[in-house]
Amino acid sequence: MRIRAYGKINLGLRVLRKRSDGYHDIETVFHQVDVFDELTFRLHEHDIILTTNKDLPNDRTNLCIRAAHMLRDLTGVQDGVEITLAKNIPMGAGLGGGSTDAAATLKGLCSLWNLDISNTELHSLASSLGSDVPFFLAGGSAYATARGEQLEPMHLRLPYWIVIVTPPIHVSTANAYKNLSRSNETAPLLDFKSILLEHMHEPDILSKSLVNDFEPVVFRLHPEIQAIRETMIRLGADLALLTGSGSSVFALTKSESVAHALVREFETGGRVFITKPFFSLTNPRKPDAAGI
Repeated sequence: MRIRAYGKINLGLRVLRKRSDGYHDIETVFHQVDVFDELTFRLHEHDIILTTNKDLPNDRTNLCIRAAHMLRDLTGVQDGVEITLAKNIPMGAGLGGGSTDAAATLKGLCSLWNLDISNTELHSLASSLGSDVPFFLAGGSAYATARGEQLEPMHLRLPYWIVIVTPPIHVSTANAYKNLSRSNETAPLLDFKSILLEHMHEPDILSKSLVNDFEPVVFRLHPEIQAIRETMIRLGADLALLTGSGSSVFALTKSESVAHALVREFETGGRVFITKPFFSLTNPRKPDAAGI
């Protein structure tokens, strides 16, 4: 069984108060993009084994391995699995690569092991693996609050080309959080959901209303990432924004020629991905042979 695990961008990201559990409350809109890893699952008699094309750990520090063990512990299933991960989503890029792989593992093994597990149980497992893992169970678009696990699905068909640029820069998420301003701790939500639904075709409003609270920190620590955003705007992007805590920056544009100009501009300096307007995919819980 082969599954595609798609990445995401954040259409706006607020980081609010620090919670008693050590996490932060956030506000964001997750939106799936046409960038994916591929996972292949084969039954194994007992063991849970991961092989990959990247230098990744293959013990329980890996989210795929952890997801498989948690699912087996919950259900009591005795089967094992051999997971082959073809990694394409850059690591530590703010695109949710590890989280989408974990969600794909949960979904794939529910099918492979023929498990009878409720959506509530699956969501709880996903949430314990990572704040944005629950989003990837369904994918599409969703307005997210709390740690990111409280989701309101959105029917969001973006009429924009999305160009994502990931420079060869590692941004420490822990360091980004550590250097955040405390001024947002009592700030109200901006309601990114309403902003997007009401002003979808008004890029001037979107560019002023969709913010990422990590930008001041990341741009100060890594001016090269700020330069990418500025170049995107200079070349005609309607909007450019950091996704997650970086290092990726995405641009939205209604112009196909601008989209391809952005690809040409950045293709020699890092990884570049392009998603066509109105991109969407159906992510049923039970995958078929062609993937999800």
